[in-house]
Amino acid sequence: MATLVLFHAHPDDEAIASGGTMLQAAADGHRVVLVVATRGERGEPREGVLGEGEQLWERRITETMRAAELLGVARVEFLGYVDSGMVGDPANEFPYSFASADVEQAAVRLAAILAEESADVLTVYDDHGGYGHPDHVQVHLVGHRAAQLAGVPKVFEVTMNRDAIRRQLEAALSGGEAPVDAEDAPTVADTESFGSPEALITHAVDVREVIATKRAAMQAHESQIGPDSWFLQMDDNMFAGAFGTEWYIEHGSPRSADEPFRGSLFRDS
Repeated sequence: MATLVLFHAHPDDEAIASGGTMLQAAADGHRVVLVVATRGERGEPREGVLGEGEQLWERRITETMRAAELLGVARVEFLGYVDSGMVGDPANEFPYSFASADVEQAAVRLAAILAEESADVLTVYDDHGGYGHPDHVQVHLVGHRAAQLAGVPKVFEVTMNRDAIRRQLEAALSGGEAPVDAEDAPTVADTESFGSPEALITHAVDVREVIATKRAAMQAHESQIGPDSWFLQMDDNMFAGAFGTEWYIEHGSPRSADEPFRGSLFRDS
């Protein structure tokens, strides 16, 4: 059995991007460890969701622990950095923000956990953090450096399949209906900045068998993902189509154009 460490930027990223991978790995007997760079302080809580005097960071820790339990996570660690906010936010430059952190120092922190866990597999983000968020880009840089320091043999970059998202949206629109009726729903134009081209992706992990639990783990992050979110407005079939495959890039092991996606982070096929 192997140890899988997943490095994410904020609470809820883990459930959305890799929740099914975590569930399946735990079910197969692998040790699953979640490391979160920040506590998501800059998120926007849904109106009325916080209790009197409750801080958002407190709620997001609680939500992360609840989601982790659903996802079979054996250990959760927060690196202790502050959420940097979106691109251009003055918080990007805050002294303790993750985006402004020294990459080497942050990597040493993460490497200590990787070494303690004797990690076999580490997941980070692709080189633009999936959609350009400064903290996600920093996860890419810090994660790869930490893997070098700790000698982790396999590193995978979590991404989104840009071409698949575009196809799904175009198919729905050509049928005369929007995928979901929500203000935060993505558009076809948005797909140009999402994830990575299909040609760069090496692994497609089919998580449809555990999709209900993945969805429940996303719902556990209720301060950010409410019933009116496009994540949860989808019907079951549409949700499985959008989130039932989790995508990864393994650098140094490219996939040829006629080669099928590899289906596991723990073996080569």
